[in-house]
Amino acid sequence: MFRESLPPDHGMLFLFPVDEVQTFWMRNTRIPLSIAYADANGRIVRIADLEPFDERPVTSIASARYALEMNRGWFAVHGVVAGDRITGIPNPRD
Repeated sequence: MFRESLPPDHGMLFLFPVDEVQTFWMRNTRIPLSIAYADANGRIVRIADLEPFDERPVTSIASARYALEMNRGWFAVHGVVAGDRITGIPNPRD
């Protein structure tokens, strides 16, 4: 929240202790973002675009262990789609 910018090819990774449907919103977030929700194996279960200051909940729809926020459009530009796998992410139980 309150982020003014995000450098190119940088993101914010959120780790959760259990697999469950996750929900994000954009309260107090000034920049447009895209979010990829991923399960415990790093498989992306959903990618969604987020609007600045939008307080509507955006869920992972399926159980997720991770959420990765990037500048809006990053996933599309890089050809990343649901079903792809994010590698090199830490295990939240470690």
